[in-house]
Amino acid sequence: MKVLILTDIQYDFLPGGALAVPEGDSIIPKINKLQKYFPMVVATQDWHPAHHLSFASAHPGKKVFDTTQLGDTEQILWPDHCVQGTKGAELSQELSLNRVAAIFRKGMHPEIDSYSTFHDNEYKNSTGLSDFLKGKGVKEVYIVGLAGDFCVGFSALDAIKEGFSTFVIEDGTKPIDKEGFEQMKAKIMKQGGKFIQSSSILSE
Repeated sequence: MKVLILTDIQYDFLPGGALAVPEGDSIIPKINKLQKYFPMVVATQDWHPAHHLSFASAHPGKKVFDTTQLGDTEQILWPDHCVQGTKGAELSQELSLNRVAAIFRKGMHPEIDSYSTFHDNEYKNSTGLSDFLKGKGVKEVYIVGLAGDFCVGFSALDAIKEGFSTFVIEDGTKPIDKEGFEQMKAKIMKQGGKFIQSSSILSE
């Protein structure tokens, strides 16, 4: 069985949001069309507590996009975003959720960021997504959403580690940084992941 994972299509990652991905809203109509081609759809949601240590505001003297060390991981410091219970953390109302079987939240540990939809950045906490998918007999994972060079990319790398055949639908994602996305694509393909276009599914 195959699953479509809708990654972090939240207001703070859309134009006008705190950490907006350029043209992030442009992929939503395509993602809505794709859903009916999959027997299972799940969504993920960045869900940070206020004052999360990945926020620049939690580090006096630091600026947005500076780096610091969190545990064993070098951390990019972000603007406050996707804070639990805020409008910015909500999934876009333009995103169809009718076929979404479950929503998995990540980034809830106050001291560890979580780019991947499967694990936090230090692999100390699982979101439960992998066990859920395996319990449903899922073998193939198709990933769309935001942002291509971070949460989508790291989710793809972890999906491969978890043993899933992994596909990123390239025109179903947008990156924060195009160069960073090219580097991420190379990492994913080196590990055996594949990039496809939505047309290969929509034409089925």
